[in-house]
Amino acid sequence: MISAQKPSAASVQGNEDTQAARRYDHLLDKVLARDLRLDSDELDQVTDLLGEQKSDLKDEIAPLQNSTLRLKLQQKLRLVERILERIDEARAML
Repeated sequence: MISAQKPSAASVQGNEDTQAARRYDHLLDKVLARDLRLDSDELDQVTDLLGEQKSDLKDEIAPLQNSTLRLKLQQKLRLVERILERIDEARAML
């Protein structure tokens, strides 16, 4: 007799992580192919990714003493912020 078992929280989380990774890989493939025709869900995903990147950059910049590296990361942060602004504009048009 086969009994239906409730999936464990770890297996459910692992499945969600796998699905998220596939979605992000799909987005990355589109960006690399310069196919920037993104639907609203994809724009939301890109916003989430860039928001995480922005937060990570801020955390990385804060303790830096090396001015050259700090400047390089600040430039990258400004670029991420500009892209986020453009995505917000695109989302407003939908």
